[in-house]
Amino acid sequence: MNDLIIRTEKLTKIYEDGYRTVALQDIDLTIARGSLSCIMGPSGHGKSTLLHLIGGLDRPTSGRVYLEDMDLTSVGSSKLAVLRCRRIGFVFQFFNLLPVLTVLENVEVSMMLAGVPQKEQRERAIEILRLVGLEEKCHVKPNQLSGGQRQRVAIARAMANNPDILLMDEPTGNLDSKSEQELLTHIHKVNQNGKTIVIVTHSQMVAAVAQRIFLIRDGRLENS
Repeated sequence: MNDLIIRTEKLTKIYEDGYRTVALQDIDLTIARGSLSCIMGPSGHGKSTLLHLIGGLDRPTSGRVYLEDMDLTSVGSSKLAVLRCRRIGFVFQFFNLLPVLTVLENVEVSMMLAGVPQKEQRERAIEILRLVGLEEKCHVKPNQLSGGQRQRVAIARAMANNPDILLMDEPTGNLDSKSEQELLTHIHKVNQNGKTIVIVTHSQMVAAVAQRIFLIRDGRLENS
C-alpha cells in the first residue's frame, strides 16, 4: 500500500476579481498516511487556501491534488462531494455546531446525510464522543459547553463517517491556553487511532505536536 495519502504537484491558485492575486504557486508536498502535519505561515499567505484545495473544497487554477492515486482535480463535482463526505473530515475555527441539537445529534447529522442507519448512527456517535472525552455530554446543547469542548464535538462530527483524513483550520484559534492543551491531547489521541491529520495554525503549541511542518509564505512552500 502506498504510504502517501496526499500529494500535490505544482499546485497553483490565482484569483481574478478585478485584481490578480496569486494565493498559491507551484506547491509540491506529500503527506504520509497516519501522520500529523501542520501548515504554518503569516496570515493571508495561502494556508487556508492550501487546506481547501487539498480537501476538494476549492479547485486549483493549475496543478494537481492526489488522494492516494486519485487525481481530485479531474473528479466531477458530484463524485467529489461524495468523496469529501466519506473520506475527508473538516474542522473549522468557529465550530459550526447546530445550536438546537444536542451534542449527540450534532455528531449524528453527518451520518444521517450519508445514509447511515439510525441505530448505527447512535452507536457510532457515542463511540466517537467517548474517544474525545465527551460521552457524558451527549445530551446537552452546545451552548452549555466550553469552547474547547465544542471544538471536540466538531472533531467528533468530522470523524462521524470514519474518514481517512481530518483537515483542521485554526482549530485552537478561539481557545485559551488550557483549552488548547486539552484539545491537543484529544487530537493526538485521534491521530494515534490511525487518522491522518493536517492542521492550519499559528500556534507554536500545536506545531510542537506535529511530525512535519509546512511553512507557507507569499503563496510558496518555504520548506517541508
